[in-house]
Order: sequence, then structure tokens, then C-alpha cells
Amino acid sequence: MMNILVTGGDGQLARCIKDIASKELNFIYTDYLALDITCLSSLESFFKAHPIAYCINCAAYTAVDEAESHPEAAFNINETGAKNLALVCKKHDTILIHISTDFVFDGTKSTPYTELDSPNPLGVYGASKLQGEKHIQSILSKYFIIRTSWLYSEHGHNFVKTMLRLFQEKDLVKVVDDQIGSPTYAGDLALFIHRIIALKSTHYGLYHFSNLGATTWYGFAKAIQALSKSTTEVVAVPTSEFPTKALRPSYSVLDTTNTQEVFGTEIESWEKRLSKAVSRCH
Repeated sequence: MMNILVTGGDGQLARCIKDIASKELNFIYTDYLALDITCLSSLESFFKAHPIAYCINCAAYTAVDEAESHPEAAFNINETGAKNLALVCKKHDTILIHISTDFVFDGTKSTPYTELDSPNPLGVYGASKLQGEKHIQSILSKYFIIRTSWLYSEHGHNFVKTMLRLFQEKDLVKVVDDQIGSPTYAGDLALFIHRIIALKSTHYGLYHFSNLGATTWYGFAKAIQALSKSTTEVVAVPTSEFPTKALRPSYSVLDTTNTQEVFGTEIESWEKRLSKAVSRCH
């Protein structure tokens, strides 16, 4: 049976992968206590003990604002960790599926970003993820880098679960209305990753995956409110009203045309997917 390693095994994407995992494959889920990707010798030992066909790297430092205060920690996991995995995967002929982010872009475009657009991250998080991408591309030939955006699910901590909680606790919630992106259900990304493996695809490279369409965080919140039938008032505010340590791209919609064509996969709209996901969060 084929072994598939999933790092960051306690995160929302890994848990969505677990929800739909094929019983014909042996998925091995590790968190940082079981396998520290920043330690090359630990990875070497693990790969020697377990023949790994695919490694799905869900491990990441994703605290965008904290990364500004702790750049070493962010780069250690997002850059060094990705580099270490690439080195070990090359040595053991393992295919790496690596998850990256829309935050590699600066948001100055007004049309969806394609895989050919030049990254220009605004903060430490995006910069550290971009460096991880570059190491993988320079070390490996057998890899899939998947950039995604505004990820949420019924698992872990995310915007949808936060909003559902706030709608129960507050009469009024303020949400920024000048950052535009594509909310993405982690379960759909998990299905896409399964598809890559099931197809035994050799179309290696960099791809964008997000649910179709675009909205603001305010628009996203209003949609969640409507689906949850909450009476909480949702008020649109500018980003300037919520100063944060890290700058966010004002527009980070990803173009998924190439992904859909190469893999013959249909991607649902963010609105349609959200309605299914919210029902699972209750």
C-alpha cells in the first residue's frame, strides 16, 4: 500500500484530507512534535523508516501578524522546512505536494493573479512562503506547489468559525470591506489533492486553487450571516480602522484557469461551497 505523509497533521487542511482519505492509501499524519520539518536529520530518519510516495506539506507558520514580530520562526518553518522536505523528497524519489498562499502577491492588480505573475509579498509571512516555493522549484523536478486563499472549514480556527461565534456573542460586528479575495473551502482543496494522486499526474509545477468568484471580508461575513440566519448587524469598515502589524494585499484573487484545464477539475463558486460548509459548522 502506498504511503502518503501529511505534515501539519492537526491543521484544518490535513483534517479535511483525513475526512475523505482513500482506504486504498496509507496516510501518515504528523504534527511538529512527531516530525519537525525544520530538522533535516529528523526528516532523514523518518523517510528511511517509511517509504513515502507522496508528501503533502500542510505544515506552515500562518500567523500573519505574529510573523512580523517573529520572522525567524516564520522563515524557519515556511522556508527552511520546505527546503528540507524538498531535499529529502529528492533523495527518496518522493513527490512533494506543497501548499502556498495568495500572500506572495502585493495586491496591486485588479484582475486575478495567474501562475505567471511576479510575486511581491508585502510582509514576512508571504516572503517566507515565497522563499519556500523557490527552494522547492530549484531542488525538485517532481513537485506540485498549490497556492490557495482565504482557507476555511469546519475544523480548526478560521474566519467562518470566528464569524459564527461572534454572531452568537455580539449585536454588531465590524468587518473590513476593502480587501478582495476568494474564500476557499479546505475540503475542496483536499479533494483536488486527492485528484492529483489518483490521476498519478506528472504535470508537475505551480498551480492556483481557490473557489471561484471574489468578495471582500465584509461580503464573506454577510454571506455567513445570511446562511446562519443571524440577526447580528454586520458593518463594513476600511482596513485603516483595524490597524495590523502586517500589510495585507488589497486584491489577491487567484486565476484557476490553468488548474481546471490541466487536471480536468471543476471548481465550485465560493458562495455555493460556503452554504454546504456552514451547515457542517453548526
